[in-house]
Amino acid sequence: MNVKLYPRRLSGSVTPPPSKSMAHRLLIAASLAAGRSHIRNIDFSQDVEATLRCMSALGARWETDGDGLVIDGVGGIREPFGTLPEFDCGESGSTLRFLIPISLTAGCGGIFRGRGRLMERPQQPYFDLFAEKGIRWEQSGDTLKIEGQLTPGEYRLPGNVSSQFFTGLLFALPLLDAPCSIVSTTPLESAPYVTMTMGALQRAFVPVRYAPEPERFHTLPSVYQPFDAAAEADWSQAAFWYTAAVLGNPVRLRGMDSGSFQGDKVIAAHARKLSRPGDTRIDLSSCPDLLPPLAVMAAVRQGRTEFYGGARLRLKESDRLATVREMLEALSVRAEENPDGLTVHGGGGLQGGIVDGANDHRIVMAAAVAATRCDSPVTIIGAEAVRKSYPQFWHDYEKLGGEALVL
Repeated sequence: MNVKLYPRRLSGSVTPPPSKSMAHRLLIAASLAAGRSHIRNIDFSQDVEATLRCMSALGARWETDGDGLVIDGVGGIREPFGTLPEFDCGESGSTLRFLIPISLTAGCGGIFRGRGRLMERPQQPYFDLFAEKGIRWEQSGDTLKIEGQLTPGEYRLPGNVSSQFFTGLLFALPLLDAPCSIVSTTPLESAPYVTMTMGALQRAFVPVRYAPEPERFHTLPSVYQPFDAAAEADWSQAAFWYTAAVLGNPVRLRGMDSGSFQGDKVIAAHARKLSRPGDTRIDLSSCPDLLPPLAVMAAVRQGRTEFYGGARLRLKESDRLATVREMLEALSVRAEENPDGLTVHGGGGLQGGIVDGANDHRIVMAAAVAATRCDSPVTIIGAEAVRKSYPQFWHDYEKLGGEALVL
């Protein structure tokens, strides 16, 4: 669907949806547990639905319970399946990368299917490990077939591709029958997401020990235990409302946990920084998903903002270094791509125009917030992309006073 947004001031209070990143982790830990867990405050975004489908393919069962879920876990994966299970991962990179090693803990594997750009996103750290461990894999189009068995031992992989590979192994290795270790061969980027994973494992009484220099994680054979937990509000989605406030909209956020392990809570500090004039630089290495809202903040401030450390953004739902630049240029803001980032020249104001959402939820939401400061309407192509992570975004946008006309 396409929407036309009219410049309107947003005002009021909003509670961002539950953290998608935390929901993935809690749902997987509960699905691997030996018993019944209750997970509250779940938002049924497309990515969360993908994880639920895949855990069902492993034998977990769930039913809704108010704003949450009751999950009957599989008690680990101890026996091979008769045939390879099939996993529909939708467009969720987290689901795919978390489930791949889990599927290999019982001498099995699986057939993984994806949509959009999912299967274009790099899996090389896993493929390199598969070559060492004798695991077979074959990729054809949007399908990845994997067969084999994870075995106890040491797993070495780079930390500068995605922390999701570490999370997948942290979920899987405690299901093996001997101690294991994971070593990061380069500095681990997006480390707060691994901390979130360790928090979810702790909920399920699965111990993980961390040692620095080099960064190393040690696991022991464990039985996941059932637990009760709630997903906290999502700092990644809160970033768009922080942007609205920086753009002059009196929007107040509710329900945020300042003590959260979510790396994207750094949005609060970045918003303060980008509320002041002058040339500045921002490192995206631990918060790459924040580029779209941060770039909109940079567009309205006086000064040049250089974003760096975000090479991985080329491999998201869209090439976000390119699509953020294109979004800004559609709104008459000058921006240049760099090898690992973007330079935004602010202070010239925002004009209306047509923005291609690029089937990327974060591009759509950033453009929607930018529209509140434009001098004429903004049309967004593919506005339905918000369903991937924030299904209620347009409802919240209009509740705050925004005007969105479906074309």
